Order: sequence, then structure tokens, then C-alpha cells
Amino acid sequence: MNRVDVHAEEVPLPGWAGALSGFALTVLDSLGKTNWDLSILLCNDAYIQALNSQYRALDEPTDVLSFSLGETVPDAGGLARYLPGDIVISLETLEENARYFHVNKDEELRRLVIHGILHLDGMDHEDNEPFRPMLQLQEELLEKLSGKPVIQEGAVTQRGPLVTGGTELKLS
Repeated sequence: MNRVDVHAEEVPLPGWAGALSGFALTVLDSLGKTNWDLSILLCNDAYIQALNSQYRALDEPTDVLSFSLGETVPDAGGLARYLPGDIVISLETLEENARYFHVNKDEELRRLVIHGILHLDGMDHEDNEPFRPMLQLQEELLEKLSGKPVIQEGAVTQRGPLVTGGTELKLS
């Protein structure tokens, strides 16, 4: 069973955080991943810019960053859990991208989550040309997994534990 923890830094945790976790679980299942413990951090441009500057020497905001960990550790029951790393998404750049590419915010969020997971799974791309295998797979998954919206406008901010995949996850 996969687990996804969604939390926020410098922005309120959106009410649709549970739906985001569910979507990420669906992506992992579609890719045949098992026993992954994935972390998704939602933030603002200032926060992601600081990370981008520190880890990529690019002093500018970006839409998504993936920080690979790639470790396998035993859980309390001795079962192997895979810690792929963290995905960081700027909600401000997400909105800018949605306007620029003439897509809704929900579609752009799904694209960024898929993109981040593919990076954590070891895929990469030389540039943003749409014929790159990773970007083709990203768009195939996006089309395949479109359905109930993740972003539910006006949703109440999530409070307390987030339950995903039958496992309780504590939000920070």
C-alpha cells in the first residue's frame, strides 16, 4: 500500500489536500508502485525560489521541484517501505502556468504531481520538448487519469489527520 502525505509551507493547507493525496495514490498505482511513502509540499513562490536557489543555483521561482531520497526502510512491522523523496509545488506558479497555457488549475496541478513522481521514479528530460519520453508519459497519464477534479474551489482548509489509502497521516 502506498502512502502520500500532503502538507503546506507559507500557504494555508487547501481543503482539497485529501483529493490531491488520492490523485497521487492513483498515479503511483498506475505506475505499478507499491509501498511508497511520498511527501508533497505546497508552498508559495518565495519558498520554492529559496529552495531553487539553494539546490539548483537558480534564483527564481519554479513550478515544481523533486528532491530524490530513494531509500528503503523497514516499517514498524518489518515490511520494506520505499521513501522516494519529496515533491514541492508552488501554488502561485501553478496559477501562472494555468493562465499561460490556457488550462484550468486542476489540470496543471495534476500535471505537476505526475511530473514530480516521474522524476522521483528516475525519469528525466533534457528540455521541455513535448517529444521527450518522460513528457510523453506525463501527458498520457494526465489524459488517462483525468476525472473528478482535485482542486475543489471553496473547499474548507483541512484540519486534523489526513487519511489516505487506509493509513492515517499527520499533517504538519
